[in-house]
Amino acid sequence: MHELTRMWRNTRMVVLTAMCASFYAAVLIPFMVVPIIPGVTHFRPANALPVVCSFLFGPAAVWGAAIGNLIGDFFAGLGPGDLFGFVGNFLYALAPYRLWRACATGDPVPKTAGAWALFVVVVATGAGLCAATVGFGLQVLGFVPFAVLANVVLVNNCVTALVLAPLLLAVLYPRVRRVRLLYDDVIGPRPALSRARRALGVGLALAGALVAFGGGNLAAAGALPPSLAASPNLGLAAIVLPGLTLAAVGLVLL
Repeated sequence: MHELTRMWRNTRMVVLTAMCASFYAAVLIPFMVVPIIPGVTHFRPANALPVVCSFLFGPAAVWGAAIGNLIGDFFAGLGPGDLFGFVGNFLYALAPYRLWRACATGDPVPKTAGAWALFVVVVATGAGLCAATVGFGLQVLGFVPFAVLANVVLVNNCVTALVLAPLLLAVLYPRVRRVRLLYDDVIGPRPALSRARRALGVGLALAGALVAFGGGNLAAAGALPPSLAASPNLGLAAIVLPGLTLAAVGLVLL
């Protein structure tokens, strides 16, 4: 996780963060006129950009996605729920490049069946973490039920990212690599991690995303122990927050 703070001492990474944030916000804002849940979320083809930028710029994309989403929310009216959007988009851009570099050595431009499967898994993991974070936050705040919002966010993120991100990466990744602006070129390669640490990190990240999103849906559907059934928000928190924590620990290890 040190790279997420160390990057702020690198001028080029700061510039890349600003670029990712501004580009994300610039594509988000025009589509706010196409609501899915009015006043809460809208059609977001821009959701492919955090994934693309994650593979290109790593930690700069993580901060850029979080800040860019916050800028977009500003034009819709800021509120307490936007904090969860900030954290959700942070995780959405953090998961892809960390999981990919832990599991693969090739470029994140899927061409084989195995590469496509891994690509789907890492994107879905980031999307699930984002969906669980936003869905939990807005239910606790009393805006939209988890079962509605979390599933809308997951589908919105996955569809746009899985359709558009591979196309954009096929065009952009070779060119960004040629000018040596990939995150490893800018901040230097990270020391190799042991196989055991990579396996543990990936396992925790995947398990945490499954618990947070899948368990959150079960909790929202009423599948709670009697001790928690009297307080749906407390029951949801008892499942989603440990899942998010588990996933965050896994991503830190990577």
